[in-house]
Amino acid sequence: MEALQRCVRALAARCGLDIKRLHPERTPEGRLAAMLASQHIDLVLDVGANTGQFARALRAGGYRGQIVSFEPLSAAHRALERVSRDDPKWEIAARAAVGERETEIDLHVAGNSYSSSILDMLDSHAHAAPESTYIGVERVRMARLDELATAHMPSSAAPFLKIDTQGFEDRAPDVLARCRGVQLELSFVPLYAGQALHDELIARLRKGGFELWGIWPGLYAPDTGRMLQVDAVLFRGSRT
Repeated sequence: MEALQRCVRALAARCGLDIKRLHPERTPEGRLAAMLASQHIDLVLDVGANTGQFARALRAGGYRGQIVSFEPLSAAHRALERVSRDDPKWEIAARAAVGERETEIDLHVAGNSYSSSILDMLDSHAHAAPESTYIGVERVRMARLDELATAHMPSSAAPFLKIDTQGFEDRAPDVLARCRGVQLELSFVPLYAGQALHDELIARLRKGGFELWGIWPGLYAPDTGRMLQVDAVLFRGSRT
């Protein structure tokens, strides 16, 4: 086995590649799963689930608790139902967008699907990710996160909220009071019209007793290299 490994590494080196042993605990997914375990998280509310990328990454990282995914786009919601079919602890909520009130709204559909948003996309985002440009509109139900999530939370001792709603993260704050942790996108420059930026969101979360635990690089400007957006994880209190 060692001889084979040396042969593979030598072949990869000739191709300009460096092969290293995989350590799942050192991946972003593994680190997040370790955070969730340390906080005894037993429920993840996956808001803005798209086609299940986040939930699948959690499973790959080792999280085995309950997941409830929320997604407004019809095609993405159908994909969620398919990929979650064999996971008894992964539930897909009824299709709806997260917002400030109960109504119907037009959701802008992005070319890459996961950048879809209720808000208008700004040139700063489209320039950094041309594939995210809006290509259509879909009429969807909008509901408050309290209404959507509360039914799934009574039996949870330590829920975790992941919210990926493309600039709309600050419009659904109430359920956060019941969560032990949160993951959300933080933008350093405006990417969607009317969105709150990183300093405002972090200030609100700190006021609510949350502390920053981790940051993962996200969107950056291709011509300047400037970081435009990151994913951040925060937990309540000083538990380590």
